[in-house]
Amino acid sequence: MERPRHHSSARDASPTPTRSREWGGPSRWSEYLSSEMSSPMSSTSWKQMGSEGPTQNAGLSQKGLNMQLVVQLTEVAEGLSAKMYRLNQILDYPDSVSHVFSDAFWKAGVFPNHPRICMLVSKKFPEHPSKLQLERVDKLALDALQDNAEVYLQGLEPWIQLLLDLMAFREQALRLILDLSSTVITLLPHQNSLILHAFMDLFCSFVRVNLFSEKIPRKMLLQMYNLLHSMIRNGRDCEFYHRLLQFIDSYDPPLKGLHEDLNFVSPRIGEVLEAVGPIIFLSTDTRKLRNEGFLSPFHPRYPDILTNSAHPMRAQDLANVTSYREWVLLGYLVCPDELLRVTSIDIAMVVLKENLILTLFRDEYILLHEDYQLYVLPRILESKKMAKSGRTKQKEADLEYILLHEDYQLYVLPRILESKKMAKSGRTKQKEADLEYSVAKQVEKMISEVHEQALISCDAIHRDRRILLKQEIGRMVLFFTDQPSLLAPNIQMVFSALALAQYEVIWYFQHVGIGSPKSKSIKMVPVDIDPNDPTIGFLLDGMDRLCCLVRKYIAAIRGYALSYLSSCAGRIRFLLGTPGMVALDLDATLKGLFQQIVQCLESIPKPQGENISAITCDLSALRKDWLQILMIVTSSRSSINIRHLEKATVSTGKEGLLSEGNAAFNWSRCVDELESQLSKHGSLKKLYFYHHHLTAVFRNTMFGPEGRPQHCCAWLGVASSFPECASMIVPEELTKIGRDAVLYVESLIESIMGGLEGLINILDSEGGFGSLEMQLLPEQAAMYMNHATKVSTPLAKSPKGTTGLLLPGYESYPENSNSIKMLEAAMQRLTNLCSVLNDMEPICVLNHVFVLREYMRECILGNFRRRLLAVLKTDSDLQRPSILESLIRRHISIVHLAEQHISMDLTQGIREVLLTEAFSGPVSSLHLFEKTADQHTGSAIEAVCNWYIENIVKDASGAGILFAPIRKCFKSTKPVGGYFAESVTDLRELKAFVRIFGGYGVDRLDRMMKEHTAALLNCIDTSLRSNREALDAVAGSMHSGDRIEREVNLKQIVDMDTVLGFCIQAGQALAFDGLLAEASGAVLEEGAPLIFSLLAGISKHLPDEILEKDEIRRLRGVANSVGVGSDHDSEWIKSILEEVGGANDGSWNLLPYLFAAFMTSNIWNTTAFNVNNGGFNNNMHCLARCINAVMAGSEFVRVERKQQQEQSLSNGHAAEVSEPEIQNRLSVEASVKSLMQLFIKCSAGIILDSWSENNRSHLVAKLIFLDQLCELSPYLPRSTLESHIPYAILRSIYSQYYANSPSIPLALLSPSPRQSPYVSTTHASPAIRQNRNDSAVQTSSNDSGFFKASSHSQEQFYDTDSGSLHSTDNNKHRNVRRSGPLEYSSSRKVKFEASTSGTTGPSPLPRFAVSRSGPLSYK
Repeated sequence: MERPRHHSSARDASPTPTRSREWGGPSRWSEYLSSEMSSPMSSTSWKQMGSEGPTQNAGLSQKGLNMQLVVQLTEVAEGLSAKMYRLNQILDYPDSVSHVFSDAFWKAGVFPNHPRICMLVSKKFPEHPSKLQLERVDKLALDALQDNAEVYLQGLEPWIQLLLDLMAFREQALRLILDLSSTVITLLPHQNSLILHAFMDLFCSFVRVNLFSEKIPRKMLLQMYNLLHSMIRNGRDCEFYHRLLQFIDSYDPPLKGLHEDLNFVSPRIGEVLEAVGPIIFLSTDTRKLRNEGFLSPFHPRYPDILTNSAHPMRAQDLANVTSYREWVLLGYLVCPDELLRVTSIDIAMVVLKENLILTLFRDEYILLHEDYQLYVLPRILESKKMAKSGRTKQKEADLEYILLHEDYQLYVLPRILESKKMAKSGRTKQKEADLEYSVAKQVEKMISEVHEQALISCDAIHRDRRILLKQEIGRMVLFFTDQPSLLAPNIQMVFSALALAQYEVIWYFQHVGIGSPKSKSIKMVPVDIDPNDPTIGFLLDGMDRLCCLVRKYIAAIRGYALSYLSSCAGRIRFLLGTPGMVALDLDATLKGLFQQIVQCLESIPKPQGENISAITCDLSALRKDWLQILMIVTSSRSSINIRHLEKATVSTGKEGLLSEGNAAFNWSRCVDELESQLSKHGSLKKLYFYHHHLTAVFRNTMFGPEGRPQHCCAWLGVASSFPECASMIVPEELTKIGRDAVLYVESLIESIMGGLEGLINILDSEGGFGSLEMQLLPEQAAMYMNHATKVSTPLAKSPKGTTGLLLPGYESYPENSNSIKMLEAAMQRLTNLCSVLNDMEPICVLNHVFVLREYMRECILGNFRRRLLAVLKTDSDLQRPSILESLIRRHISIVHLAEQHISMDLTQGIREVLLTEAFSGPVSSLHLFEKTADQHTGSAIEAVCNWYIENIVKDASGAGILFAPIRKCFKSTKPVGGYFAESVTDLRELKAFVRIFGGYGVDRLDRMMKEHTAALLNCIDTSLRSNREALDAVAGSMHSGDRIEREVNLKQIVDMDTVLGFCIQAGQALAFDGLLAEASGAVLEEGAPLIFSLLAGISKHLPDEILEKDEIRRLRGVANSVGVGSDHDSEWIKSILEEVGGANDGSWNLLPYLFAAFMTSNIWNTTAFNVNNGGFNNNMHCLARCINAVMAGSEFVRVERKQQQEQSLSNGHAAEVSEPEIQNRLSVEASVKSLMQLFIKCSAGIILDSWSENNRSHLVAKLIFLDQLCELSPYLPRSTLESHIPYAILRSIYSQYYANSPSIPLALLSPSPRQSPYVSTTHASPAIRQNRNDSAVQTSSNDSGFFKASSHSQEQFYDTDSGSLHSTDNNKHRNVRRSGPLEYSSSRKVKFEASTSGTTGPSPLPRFAVSRSGPLSYK
């Protein structure tokens, strides 16, 4: 807890604080007057009067008023209140009346932490501490006090000084108030408003300071200080103890002392309150204000007249009505006898009915009605009692009067006449007593009932007033925007509107959450203040726009004011020359002051043309002279007073001299003090003390049904004035208030940006733009089609049919119009908010500048990033890329809608967000720079790639992932998350993935698959090393033809099934990467066809050198990544082996034997071919991709590494070996072919040798596997397989599979046998297959063996050389094969053609399909 600030750093405990200041000298208040803060109601002209020095003021002190001291003491009151406020903060707002103190109070360090002693001396006040026998209360605490008395005394000294200042202020201010009350001739608003406001400001400050002093622990402070002082000074009291004791006791409670002190000035206060009553009544009559146009620039009865001179003075008086209300509340509270005036009841009733609290300082207040009932009502009851006793005496006088008439004949006439006269005078006094009794009774009733009325009606009263001001200020802003030339003549009306709105806004926040007891026995009842009142936003916005208009046209207002002052000079000179003024015989002082005023007015520059803004005019001397005149003529000590001047000049039929002078004073302030006036009437700096309520109301109303986006400017602009609340007396306040103001702005900006995000998210939802873009999924459309064909009733075809799905266009139905209106409203509010925030000026709070446009940009882009990450995954799992793409496009369209109203490029920001979420480092085949250590990988692409690797490539969830070559996608036996695998892996989804994440996303997924495949290849390398001896033995037995030895050696291979599983996973990765490359190529061809064609063309002409340059290697990698390379799988494996340094051991020469050994695995026993997928049920067809790619890639790496070694040995003679390098690439392909042929030979031998009549279930799968390998590999001609396994066997197998497949008739669900690339291998004749480009033969053939391009892939055609579906570019690069898969002799070809050309039957060899023993019986 912060310790209180000391006034003197070197103050000793022994001297008393009073020695540091003169008790009544001029330097007494130097600390309080050094601050720049002044009272809001005081003019700077009062201060300027004291700057002339004592010489000039000495002549006025004898017959004028000392107004300089009035203003000084008003400022002193502000400083004293600031100190007490700070003490309350330090002590955690103690309740000194009830003696309730929190733990923070004792830990604050102001008082000794000995509660029992401190509270005892406070409760026993004013008894002397020495008489309380404190040693019996807490002996240990008393000893601790004795030991640390000096330390505690120094801690209390600053606050004892505060008590002394309060006592001195009370004496000086009270003396001055009494002096002014007795010497000022008149205190009426229309005659002497300047002196009146200064006097009442001092009066109200005096009352507030003394009421506020009750909230600090005065008694404990004084008693503990004196106790500590007596401990140090051997029992002697401090010299000011008894004076402070008397002061505190007389103001305990403060209202008791105020009633006694202000009893003498009570009649003058009553006169003032009666005088301001009519203005208060007018301000509460909303109907009259509206109907008679007090706040309207239009004439109330003639709207066509663009001016309003109906009520200029009343409109000006309305600017001061806030002060008048405070005068009433405080005046009747401390001068209760004035309520017995007849007119005072209505004035007090009006003001009390609309208030529940009385603000003392900042957010400190007292409960108004409770104090009225505790302190005012007893005085009224006492007056009522006295009036009642007076009435009893008067009844006796009446009886005496009546008896005198009856006994008229019995007594002597003179005596009776004398008695009658005395009795008659008694009846007159009776009437006065009756009136006093009646008024007292009415006041008693009013005070008793007004509290209940205030609780019920105060909020409704102010709500009506806020609605009136909202309407009037709104019209005023529109009018002055359209007619700015009329702003200057109506500037006083603008000030009045600002003052009324200021009061209503501050009242609202002062009363939010306030509780007030209905009676002493009832608990606190919270006032029903609506926290969702939208009029607050309208008032703040209206005030802000009015102030902006005044500042915008300040030059015009100054010009109008200068013109008025110039004309005023002649009128004042005329009035000074009237016979009445000449007869007054003014003394030299007054005459000189009037002459100075006239000269000053006549010397004012005349505004001409457009140079008004360049005129600099200081009229402070004019105002100073006029105030000096008022100080003289309003004093009863002066021979010439205000009444003399009025009588001398009012007979001219024009405005009197005082009226002209006061008007000149007011208009002069519009020349050089316009900003201070604007701050006085339009500043909302006091809202700082309610900024928590301010934030809550803003959040409740800003985005409500009646909220307006343009209001946020005013809510934010309020914070700029918050630091003005800081008092220079308490230096640490500026830091705290500045920090709170910054936090307030940040909180509001957070709410505004939250609302902006909310509007965007409302539009970007299924109930928003999603309802307008609804599209049926293919399966949903199929359901509709099936339902429509089966059921022909109109109900079934309607959008609300049995399927329960909504058809596109449903939003056009009338019952859905509300949702469309909601969308339109959200769009309108979004565009308005963006426009307002874009045009808003920067908000400046101390040294912080808030530019809303930048916050808005960060908000929109941040929201886009969060939405991207949110829609990336559904409740179950990953979102489908196609759906994710549509959601992103929808959100971007909303951002583009907002971008039309923002002067900045949001599209570039969207690109940056997408790039950030997709970037994971440089693209390996394109970029040369390295990824920095602090560069983070995009979380979106990381999540998507991890999901694909774990769930598709690795199948970590065990969903039974299968690669379907026909479909070109992966399938699953059960859902992977929320979808089956084919829903997220087909080309359409992968193309969407590429469009979202671009090349960086593709490269990231490719690298992750390479890392996974590299680990699998490492396992193959480990297996080759560990099984090298066994594989050598297998190779030997293969070549020797020893079957038994081969089987024995094959059984010695360790972990064969495990390695086989790794190879299948590697094949899955190859298949997925192939699909990804194809999707990348398709997207590149759509978006950048020239680049795609360039890559496709370059890839055909790349050098065939083994040792490629880095540029060629990178270019080959780029071409391979978009699917235009010659052999994607081999190149991919080759790049992996190059990166990890694989295939660097001689054991890799045994790779064909390891792969051939896989034919003995038990996995084949459960392997079955699936016609619909074109693959096996356990992904064994992926093993074929792995075998082809690994054997080819490893061979290329081996030869390349060998060439590098030879080149390093040749000492750089590269020119001599250039030609052999070209030949070496062809030799590598030949070597790969030989390895593949070796694998086929070994595998076929193992397969056929392991077959028997009792065990032949695995044979079919193995034969199909070998056929698929020949189909897949560009290095393996079909003739190689034909030499080991007759083609007729494969043809029979395929015929049986497709003949028994139940999916043949379902053409819409699965491809027919004609559409299967594997069926084509059994039916396509060699003659047709050799004719690759003969389209006429293909289209005219009706043979069942002919294969037509599949209807589900229009961009592909049938490759007659390989019998499979390939893209156009892939087919062009497979020109290394010199023969077809069936390398028949020419005679055999002719025979086969003859057998197929004349038939249209299902198969030229039907006997294999009906054979009972199966095709394998033919050996």
